[in-house]
Amino acid sequence: MQQDISGPLPEGLASALRATAGDIATLLQGVPDTSIPVPQSQWTVGEAAAHLALANELMADLAAGHERPYGDGTPQSLAAANAQSLAAFAERGARPLAAMIAEQTDVFLDAVEQAASDATAAAPTLVTPLGSMDRTVLASYLLTHMLGHGYDLARAVDRPHMLDRDRVALCMPFMLSVMPRVADTAATAGLTVRYAIRLRGGAAFGVTLTDGTVQVTEGLPDRADCTILIEPVAFLLIALGRRNPWRAITRGQVVTWGRKPWLAPRFPTLFAAP
Repeated sequence: MQQDISGPLPEGLASALRATAGDIATLLQGVPDTSIPVPQSQWTVGEAAAHLALANELMADLAAGHERPYGDGTPQSLAAANAQSLAAFAERGARPLAAMIAEQTDVFLDAVEQAASDATAAAPTLVTPLGSMDRTVLASYLLTHMLGHGYDLARAVDRPHMLDRDRVALCMPFMLSVMPRVADTAATAGLTVRYAIRLRGGAAFGVTLTDGTVQVTEGLPDRADCTILIEPVAFLLIALGRRNPWRAITRGQVVTWGRKPWLAPRFPTLFAAP
């Protein structure tokens, strides 16, 4: 993979992290009242921003090789860890949180840079809230997390969100890595099907389910039962539980074909967004 000119990450990833943190910070600096509720969430803008600031700090610590237990990867445990961390962190001011989000993104990137240049650094596999991953996938995780909550904040204050095709492409290393881990065992039990997923103008990958076992592969699989062509931003929003799949279908953002095209609407239900 090509390297970003500013460090050891894949091309564009470091820049996307800084740009996304900057977009969120700019959005927050224009918010006079952070008690505004976030749509379809139990959090206010201040709580969502505080969570982002704390999460960026957590990711920076992980990138530096520090151990930071944070739930066991299930939605319930992550929700409990989020509640505990917010209860212990009182800041809800827009400007301080905006500054912390941007600052911890820089700390994260500095840690990645330092690890890449340090021959004595710890092994590249890191333990994260969603399993073991290297620093490249962790950076993709951080970007995905910021984009999801950045979208929520933008909706809350009626501002344009910061998701685009290029940033979604940089989220894909994390998305492909984590999909087997977040599969809903009840929804996948007994199901045998081969999906081909194509992001319009972007990545393509396969998801094969064999009686509940989930395998994700880069590139299109042979003889897919169901092929899904989807707009990249719609894909990420659906995957993060931010958009109803049927809304995307009715807007023409999803096209399906194959031997079993009726299995397309079922695909998002096979995974539980953390």
